[in-house]
Amino acid sequence: MSDQIDMDPDAEPHDNGKSEAEEAISQLFEDYLTGFNDFDAERICDCFALPTTIWQHEKGHVFNDEEELLENVEALLSALDKEGVTVSEFHVASSHISGASALVTLDWSQESSSGETALEFTCHYQLLQDGDDWLIAMIINE
Repeated sequence: MSDQIDMDPDAEPHDNGKSEAEEAISQLFEDYLTGFNDFDAERICDCFALPTTIWQHEKGHVFNDEEELLENVEALLSALDKEGVTVSEFHVASSHISGASALVTLDWSQESSSGETALEFTCHYQLLQDGDDWLIAMIINE
């Protein structure tokens, strides 16, 4: 993630100016992005806490276990493939970290092999810290 994340005011920055939480969240979204660009459903699923909720098309879906989530992600990747999406990118629109939770909004752009934009959308992510790891607990798709 290239954009600055608003960190917990009590967090100590590292030499690069980012807190441990900022670094871990950046890595989470880089892993998530790599999963999309590699069409790797398992890598995408590894970014989630379970149970997790995904809101899309004005309806919430709760995924209680990895099998349910994996089925959904595989269906999503299949739909992206049918749309001709080959590359996904995001821009951090906003973010806030407070203690063991964070809110991050990403503006996504997905392109075809010809470089044309196939899809553009915004997703809001509720994250939680689980030990040293940060995971996606909920997504709201616009």
